[in-house]
Amino acid sequence: MPWTHNYAAIGNSLALTSLVVAIPILFLFWALAVKKMKGHVAGIWTLIITLVDVVLVYKMPVGTALSAVGLGVVNGLFPIAWIVLTAVFLYNLTVASGHFEVIKSSIASLSNDRRIQALLVAFSFGAFLEGSAGFGAPVAITAALLIGLGFEPLYAAGICLIANTAPVAFGAIGAPIVAAGAVTGMGDFVIAQAIGRQLPFLSVLIPLYLVVLISGWKGAKEVMPAILVSGISFALAQFLSSNYLGAYLPDIISSLISLIATAVFLKFWKPKHEFHFPNEKVSAEQTHYTAGQTLRAWSPFIILTVMVAVWGTPSFKAWVTDMGWFVNIAHWPGLDGLVYKAAPIVAKPAVYAASYRWDFFSSGGTAILITAIISMFILGVSPKKGLKVFGETLNQLKYSILTIASVLGFAYLANYSGLSFTLGLLLASTGKAFPILSPLLGWLGVFLTGSDTSSNALFGKLQQVTAEQIGANPVLTVAANSSGGVVGKMISPQSIAVAAAATSLVGKESDLFRFTLKHSFVLLAGVIIIIALEAYVFPGIVPTLAAVAN
Repeated sequence: MPWTHNYAAIGNSLALTSLVVAIPILFLFWALAVKKMKGHVAGIWTLIITLVDVVLVYKMPVGTALSAVGLGVVNGLFPIAWIVLTAVFLYNLTVASGHFEVIKSSIASLSNDRRIQALLVAFSFGAFLEGSAGFGAPVAITAALLIGLGFEPLYAAGICLIANTAPVAFGAIGAPIVAAGAVTGMGDFVIAQAIGRQLPFLSVLIPLYLVVLISGWKGAKEVMPAILVSGISFALAQFLSSNYLGAYLPDIISSLISLIATAVFLKFWKPKHEFHFPNEKVSAEQTHYTAGQTLRAWSPFIILTVMVAVWGTPSFKAWVTDMGWFVNIAHWPGLDGLVYKAAPIVAKPAVYAASYRWDFFSSGGTAILITAIISMFILGVSPKKGLKVFGETLNQLKYSILTIASVLGFAYLANYSGLSFTLGLLLASTGKAFPILSPLLGWLGVFLTGSDTSSNALFGKLQQVTAEQIGANPVLTVAANSSGGVVGKMISPQSIAVAAAATSLVGKESDLFRFTLKHSFVLLAGVIIIIALEAYVFPGIVPTLAAVAN
């Protein structure tokens, strides 16, 4: 039977209902930050508690709730876990073939300083992967690279999660902004312009933030010229491309400009002291390789760059659709047509559609797998050895895959039960203070779903309607949803699971969560300050729909 959301199910009180349905989220924070549970254990328990909570509070039918969990689990396995599995497999192939030593040497030729390597790999190259592929690939690949270079696993994972802040809003060829434009009816261009006048302030600071985290303020001052080149080139390109080209290319353009600018700068400047971690064993000898050997070693990542760039384009995805290389379940059994959203999320009860599309060919993970297969021939890895490495990778990631599946099951249950909307409406009820809290709503959305795209789809319309009701600029609040969301991704259980998998921290997800939690709060405060200034002090910075129409 059809079932309709009731966002104030307990005593007709939104506040009381929010308090009770927040129990699973509070449990997850406690399990990871205090109890230090393993990620898959915390994920499964959170899912069970949420299931009981929504059935008791919202009277959600058990079968419908289980179906929502099933849809989330399937989405967790594909495309998310698929991307992580293939990304780590590609990295493991380069290590097993012995060619990663050549990659390490080539990066060291630019700089063997860990601070500089973090800027090049985690910040610039990670932003390129975010713009091209998204959905876990950037953190999985860059964290594995940093591990291979000699970074401590916890630092490698944490640094890559924090570095991934700058590009997330424009990730996967602008997918989060396209989603926001679709659900609000604003279109993606004006939202891209608004975000392009918010995030560059953060982007210019992220490289400094990373280096201070690695080596302290004293260490950061030693490499300040490189930090400034990396951050300013990225932020300037991000601002210009988002305001004049739209949502699709800012990550690609800004990351490449930052990467090239920093690499060229390092040809003329080197830090006085080479920084390494305290317990790190530093080899004084450095093997030199020919240009051909270096090109061969880097070929998997060169091919990967081309593949994910092609795979991410709308024209390629349209071609795959035309070819019919996908499986579409238009009506997810036991869920589609059975759940209705209610006011004030929608003007009148509207069906909450549920479908699943298995893009087995156009998935970013498939692009990475094809890259890995091609790379086997280039690197001289036999099919037998390649299969062995793949089996070892699957065994390495088994608990991470379980974590991702359980976390996505929780996220979809939170959405289809109305839990996410209840918490969103509570924040939206703050009236004139709402613009300041709008980034918090985006932050919450990404924590719950693991995706800025999903957060925008979930709360974008709520941001727009609330702003219109209080006389605020809806473009500002919708953009703030995405800008706030980017600093929530580093603590999303999904992101934590991906980073832990790539750095062999499986079972230590709680350590990584505690590492990134404080930084998420600090950066969220920064975003709130930016939005507050744009809302109340410099309102002319962010475009309005009326101005765009004229």
